[in-house]
Amino acid sequence: MGFLIMAAASDLDQRLAKWEPVKMPFNSSGLTARERQMVEKLVEASQYLDNIYWRQSDPEGLALYKSTRDPKLRRLLMIHGSRFDLIDENHPFVGTEPMSAGRGLYPKGLTREQIEQYVKQHPEKKQELYSPYTVVERRGNELVGRPYHEVFRPFLEPMTKALREAAALSDDKAFADFLGQRADALLVDDYYKSDLLWMDLKDPKFDVIFAPYETYLDDVLGVKTSYGGAVLIRNEAESKKLAVYQQYVPDIQDALPLTAEDRPSKRGHATPMEVMDAPFRAGDLRHGYQAVADNLPNDPRIHQEKGSKKIFFKNFMDARVSHVVLPIAKKLMRADQAAKASGEGYLAAVLLHEISHGLGSAFAREGGRQVDIREAIGPAYSGLEEAKADVVGMFGLKWLVDRGALPKDRLEEYYASYVAGIFRTLRFGTAEAHGRAEMMEFNYLSQEKAIVREAATGRYVIDYGRIPTALAQLAKELLEIEATGDRARAENWFKRYDPMPPDLKTALQNTNDVPVDIDPVFSFPDRVL
Repeated sequence: MGFLIMAAASDLDQRLAKWEPVKMPFNSSGLTARERQMVEKLVEASQYLDNIYWRQSDPEGLALYKSTRDPKLRRLLMIHGSRFDLIDENHPFVGTEPMSAGRGLYPKGLTREQIEQYVKQHPEKKQELYSPYTVVERRGNELVGRPYHEVFRPFLEPMTKALREAAALSDDKAFADFLGQRADALLVDDYYKSDLLWMDLKDPKFDVIFAPYETYLDDVLGVKTSYGGAVLIRNEAESKKLAVYQQYVPDIQDALPLTAEDRPSKRGHATPMEVMDAPFRAGDLRHGYQAVADNLPNDPRIHQEKGSKKIFFKNFMDARVSHVVLPIAKKLMRADQAAKASGEGYLAAVLLHEISHGLGSAFAREGGRQVDIREAIGPAYSGLEEAKADVVGMFGLKWLVDRGALPKDRLEEYYASYVAGIFRTLRFGTAEAHGRAEMMEFNYLSQEKAIVREAATGRYVIDYGRIPTALAQLAKELLEIEATGDRARAENWFKRYDPMPPDLKTALQNTNDVPVDIDPVFSFPDRVL
């Protein structure tokens, strides 16, 4: 291994240059001493959570992180939470072992087809093996699903202790009750009750994301969740601006190009939205792609009963726009359109993206019964859902402009900001869910001539007359794939639109001096155990 590390070290500087270190300070000036203590306890809990994520993502990479003395290699391992470079199609940047589709969640080499065949022979094992909260292991010729709360108990016990200590320091009883319930949930892998409490928090000054929610690590069944955490402090001024979006969510759902039976009403459902600063993040919110927003929980039962919560990370969004999105726009888009891209326009697109994660079908229709869409679609689900949220979000922005809820003179700004965001995300490559989603979007919009490349300048130009229709058509396709749970249709659609055009590949090479993403530098230390 030592030789392989030395061989890989020569390109560490080049890989690290793609990530811009950005300080994410903890501004405690407006907090009481008790509130500062509570935040520190929440950070402590998040540090334990991060240790679980490492073991889900790449246990061997964790061992290397703890043993190496090379600070550059340690930083790159921390950025990705693994030995695999997500912006280089998940190729290893150290060693030669390829990334396992099952990461640390399945035995190496186990395939979806093998699991499906095993379940046919042992149908009583399906729930155990397909659970979002089990690690699949081999025991002789048997496959076993071990619960997360059993596998990760050495970290869950001190983690939940820290959460309860934070709850005791909270002056907000509802938030304290939620923290207590979430601690209970982590020890039994049942988040339903605590998710309901989380949804009912009313404009909290402090909040957390703290659970295994997303399925980005699972390229076998597409159902295993990874732990993610964020400590959140409310940005009151920005949060107040969200009211215009909240009131129209049910109307946008009703306007979707989808049959009525596949778009259940959102009327009466809560759509809490929070603009927060995150002084610390962990797990799948800490490593790799740096999300600027989130839409949670993912449980379709919660969506039906309560809706979902949209959280916007203001400090992360500001960093992305200034360090990546606007510089990319200036390099790839025609100058007049690049000038229209803006932080406000990008925020609007992100807002509607997160709202749209909760729009469309709650379940897939399969043989006359309701099935979890993630299970029906399989590994293609993550890219499909990210694309759906992008495209339905832009459909929703146009709907709001057409009805006077947003100013008509900003529509071109919204489209320019959306396309600038596509160019930013394409640099992640199609091995990453967001990159795969936006590669497909770009190719489809190019096919429909909504985005064209000027031969003379090599710059990309939006056809503002064509892009609304193209996005509406694409929204209909993606919404129908989810509603029907048609795995083959999803896989064929992405296969058709996956390849990166040579002209685009050349254009993106001209952006090498712009970072691909930010690398957050927190005031609190990483504690890898």
